[in-house]
Formats: sequence, C-alpha cells, structure tokens
Amino acid sequence: MPASRADLIAHLDHLSIAHQTFDHPPVFTVEEADAATGHVPGLHVKNLFLKDKRGDLYLATVAADRRVDLKRLQALLGAGRLSFGKPDLLMEVLGVTPGSVTPFALINDTEGRVSFALDRAILASPTMNAHPLFNDASTVIASADLPRFAESTGHAVAIVDLDTAPAA
Repeated sequence: MPASRADLIAHLDHLSIAHQTFDHPPVFTVEEADAATGHVPGLHVKNLFLKDKRGDLYLATVAADRRVDLKRLQALLGAGRLSFGKPDLLMEVLGVTPGSVTPFALINDTEGRVSFALDRAILASPTMNAHPLFNDASTVIASADLPRFAESTGHAVAIVDLDTAPAA
C-alpha cells in the first residue's frame, strides 16, 4: 500500500524537515501547475520517471522551467537509452500516477529500484516544492533538505548539472 500524504508529513516531521503544504486543484502538466500554484512559494519542479534499455529505473527532479535533453541526462547518469516509464510501472514502484510524480514518492520505493537524480539548479534555490504524493497539493521544503529526505528512504542522490556537457 503506497504511503499517504499523512505518512509523508509524518516522515518529514520525523526528519525535522520544515514543510508547508498548499492545496490546489489537481494539475497534470507544468502549464496547469503554473496557473494553479502561483501562490505556492519556492522553486517549482518537474519529475521524470525514466527507464533505460537495460531496465534500470530513474527519477529525475529538475526545475519546472528546464528543458531536459534525455541524451545528455543519459550520459550524465551513465544510463542506457532513456525513455519514459509506463504508468503501471510508475504505480508499482513509486506508488503514484502520472501527473503526481514527485521526489517524495521515493518513500514508496522500499526495494530501492529507482536511482534518484537531482538537478543541481534546484539546490541553488532556498526552497522548492513538489506534490505530496498526489497532484492536488504542493509541499514546500528547503531545497537543501531534499537530498536528506531521499537518503532517509535509502536512495543515493546523483546531483546532475544539466548545463554542463558530460565527460567524454
């Protein structure tokens, strides 16, 4: 059974991660989020659930306004050819549906099947926000606390710089 919003909030409290959650209408795209979450402070993020040709799974969290070149990300991660993961796999592994993908869903990946990649640009912002497991709200935390949250769920954090070309 996937974690609930209350489970996530309890986990953040257990870690002493300050947070604030703002309810809003459900959003499914960055454009819809822009319209519905203007009142939510902090950097807005988008999350990509990806699978490579070897079957390895990745969750990439990047600034919402960032265009992501999957070939560049693939090289930065040392992954095989990346494509988007299917909705049934997303639910199986992260316990969320399309439109609700969030780094907070790492709480549901108790088997450690997903590798987590975090855009370095997020860490440059004092705060960031992401869905608390469903797309009808946004939870704001200090950006510097996101790696600590991920590590508390058993996930190493790969900090990627999407502005830098990968090493040859």
